[in-house]
Amino acid sequence: MATSTPTKGTRCLVTGASGYIGGRLVPELLDSGYRVRCLARHPAKLRDFPWTARAEIVRGDVTDAASLREALAGVDVAYYLVHSMNSTADFENADRLAARTFAAEARSAGVRRIVYLGGLTPRGVPADRLSPHLRSRTEVGRILLDSGVPTTVLRAAVVIGSGSASFEMLRYLTERLPVMVTPSWVGSQVQPIAVRDVLRYLVAGAAMPPDVSRTFDIGGPDVLTYRDMMVRYAAVAGLRRRLIVPVPVLTPRLSSQWIGLVTPVPAALARPLTESLRHEVICTENDIARYAPDGPGTPIPFERALRLALRRVRDAQVTTRWSSASPPGAPSDPLPTDPGWAGGSLYTDERTRTVDASPASLWRVIEGVGGENGWYSFPLAWAVRGWADRLVGGVGLRRGRRDAQRLRVGDALDFWRVEEIDRGHLLRLRAEMRLPGLAWLEMAVDRDAQGRTTYRQRALFHPRGLAGQAYWWSVAPFHAAVFGGMARNIARTAETESARRAGP
Repeated sequence: MATSTPTKGTRCLVTGASGYIGGRLVPELLDSGYRVRCLARHPAKLRDFPWTARAEIVRGDVTDAASLREALAGVDVAYYLVHSMNSTADFENADRLAARTFAAEARSAGVRRIVYLGGLTPRGVPADRLSPHLRSRTEVGRILLDSGVPTTVLRAAVVIGSGSASFEMLRYLTERLPVMVTPSWVGSQVQPIAVRDVLRYLVAGAAMPPDVSRTFDIGGPDVLTYRDMMVRYAAVAGLRRRLIVPVPVLTPRLSSQWIGLVTPVPAALARPLTESLRHEVICTENDIARYAPDGPGTPIPFERALRLALRRVRDAQVTTRWSSASPPGAPSDPLPTDPGWAGGSLYTDERTRTVDASPASLWRVIEGVGGENGWYSFPLAWAVRGWADRLVGGVGLRRGRRDAQRLRVGDALDFWRVEEIDRGHLLRLRAEMRLPGLAWLEMAVDRDAQGRTTYRQRALFHPRGLAGQAYWWSVAPFHAAVFGGMARNIARTAETESARRAGP
């Protein structure tokens, strides 16, 4: 039985629209004829997506029943694409409560269908032997299925696509380590799936008949070990064959720390990914094909999925990344403007330089900071700060950039996140490294009274307790080298670029 064509006016609510899957699903739904409403805790994070003008954005949270009630009004199909990647003891309870709230409000609103993307569970393994994150995904799916609303639960293993955490982990492990001492789970069989197929199945889930309410296993045509995946990646990427030596003593915890050191994926995110690979995760059925029939070239084979992802990376066309979602515990308060904000101190470091360059040249340098371009200041100091952050469980510098030239609100940028961008004028970054307080970095293009181009830079820090005060004063002696050097080098680079563009 194939899915029906969406009726004109069918409205879908997408939660997690700023995340890796949600940010790609919205345009697919729009192109398929659906009307789309996106639920976001911070709607500004969605304003720079290319599809924003075609979708409705509402403020809300899956844990807040009142905001859900408003967001679900008039909705036919609700996509539940949020989950915790936190490793704290209460994340399962948080996921459970959020799913129950969402299920109850969807039922009350008269939603016709819920669609959820969960994790593929290993055959014959009891729930108490599953990893906590996989167990939580399974429980969320069960809560939604028990909601009284017809529900489509899609269960996928490793998702291969440009910017996915699984792809980035595979890519960097293979590219950076010609000889690998690996955990025993590299011998576990897994059924990877291309992100394009995941999106195709998610769209099809919206149009399933009312009497269908169940889980579906989704996967690509290849069943491989993780070792096979690394060997095939090396071949597709044109690398020499890798030597892979499995070592049984590497536990998921040690594996995640090792992955956190070698790849951009932090240990906190790597751990649930590696824990899900302890057992074989293979599809036990392909019933989804009844509702989303395979066309020519689908499902996409593993090696073609790799080629598609690599091409996107090399062409700088990565639309969303695993880092699109804020990490657990990331601050969400607006920038403080009052020095007495929250009853405490707000320390600042401000730098201003006149720049012999056009405002456009200066802005290009500002918008290009981070990632491969670096931070224009004392590279060793930035590298040490990144390594220190990784050692205490932070994201470090390795997240890089989604796009080498353009930024948008919500983008991860090394251990910062873009909080505000007024293109051509202001870039404001919020720190996501582990700190005893909150921190921001602003870079702005201005003109002085004589009409000359001016670069303005401001670092702000709101300390938390005595540890925060001690942190600020311990790093203050280095500000001249770090922030002063940054201002000088950004100005110098803009002047060089402006002169080059002006020509002889």
